[in-house]
Amino acid sequence: MREILVIDDEKDIVQTIEYNLLKEDFKVAKAYDGQAGLKLAKEKIPDLIILDLMLPTIPGTEVCKILKNNPETKNIPIIMLSAKGSETDKIVGLELGADDYITKPFSMRELVARVRAILKRYEKETLVKSVIKFPDLEIDSDKHEVKVAGKQIELTAKEFALLKYLAENKGKVYGREKLLDNVWGIEVAIETRTVDVHMRRLREKLGKTGRYLHTLRGVGYKFDV
Repeated sequence: MREILVIDDEKDIVQTIEYNLLKEDFKVAKAYDGQAGLKLAKEKIPDLIILDLMLPTIPGTEVCKILKNNPETKNIPIIMLSAKGSETDKIVGLELGADDYITKPFSMRELVARVRAILKRYEKETLVKSVIKFPDLEIDSDKHEVKVAGKQIELTAKEFALLKYLAENKGKVYGREKLLDNVWGIEVAIETRTVDVHMRRLREKLGKTGRYLHTLRGVGYKFDV
């Protein structure tokens, strides 16, 4: 049975989420502050974490950052909850490695649907070959590492996910909206220019292998050797 960890200081919301997840045959663990949430995440290694942005002891942004920098917890998908709905807040959450962002108040049916969609996507990713190799470029999904000419380079969680997705679908062209949907795991809730920013940073970090990332003006992007 899949276990979901809910970290939120609003007990009424936690109880409502727990009730709806239990109805869908999920196990539920609960924490009401950032410190307790981190402790539970490391102890249980849940299948997914629902994380509030505003938390006592340790804010949700810091909890997310710590989890994504820990080798034992970095691959746990995270849905971030917040009463803040601005584009900047969403981008910050997603840049830290969150897989989705939901603004309060929200529909419980939508939350459960997003939980299932993210878990399904992660299941598919585990079936994909762990290491993808191209001339002077190596992408290791298990280690979450990218090497250019044998030297490891540092990528953010979303930069890695974007590169991996395009590399796994080599030769296929994807528009910005499609990339937001498939890589960020959300419907277009942030501006498509976010994709352009990530592609520019990726090319800079990849150096000479950045040429594998092709721009088709007015259409989108593709990975091709």
